[in-house]
Amino acid sequence: MSTTEILGTIGELHDRLGQARDRAALTGGDNRVVLVPTMGALHAGHLALVRRAHALGGIVVVSIFVNPLQFGAGEDLDRYPRTLAADLAALEAENISFVFAPDAREMYPSGASDTRVTAGAVGSLYEGAARPGHFDGMLTVVAKLLGIVTPDAAVFGQKDGQQAFLVQRMVTDLNVPTAIDVVDTVREPSGLALSSRNRYLDDAQHSAAQALFAGLTAAADAAYAGPAAALSAAQARIDAQSLVKLDYLVIVHPETFLAVPSDYRGPARMLVAARVGTTRLIDNVSISLG
Repeated sequence: MSTTEILGTIGELHDRLGQARDRAALTGGDNRVVLVPTMGALHAGHLALVRRAHALGGIVVVSIFVNPLQFGAGEDLDRYPRTLAADLAALEAENISFVFAPDAREMYPSGASDTRVTAGAVGSLYEGAARPGHFDGMLTVVAKLLGIVTPDAAVFGQKDGQQAFLVQRMVTDLNVPTAIDVVDTVREPSGLALSSRNRYLDDAQHSAAQALFAGLTAAADAAYAGPAAALSAAQARIDAQSLVKLDYLVIVHPETFLAVPSDYRGPARMLVAARVGTTRLIDNVSISLG
């Protein structure tokens, strides 16, 4: 029988989390708290984050909250899958201490907050250019969750590479005492990155979407010849799929997330975003430019 507690209010979470910390300390257990922030619609990628959280601490909190601040006009807030019952069922076997599943009124009791964490210049690039304000909304809710849960660590997925970079930079810049742990992207056998949005793809689109990882893999193979060769190799593989409409393809420096110059050599990360039908997908891989 699952011992996971489902909590919907900040007050409940504070009370139960404080009791759990005290109980673990008294019994010699691990009272470190690790947060896994999610928007629900959980899949195997999320469960990999949960398992990493268990390796980092004894009390694991999974938050499930579809954050309205990170959806812009015309985006898919209403369409975003809300599958709480299935999410809770998926977490039953993972020995989660607490699921924090607030509603929007609990997180924003006065409506959308005027106080925001801004993502800066990098937040306006790539995903930020396609989704203005998205990263400000994301950082704001992550900051709120870190303040509410006060975890020792928080776990994010590398699939959302720009998000992971911005969260890490935020906690560094604001001296937030939470370690950020980033877990490698979980993929289907085809290489397609797991995403809550994959469910929107029909069979032909699903097959076509595999071109994204194929392109990234081609770029990694060609990276020894420099940025131009890596970009060309990736674009050729992606453009071969007529159902895939490329949004951006860029190579960034891992420490700044800014595009690398044409003569750059060293570690880098290639980012890609594309639409397959009406579904927008992103991916990224680490490459070494020779």
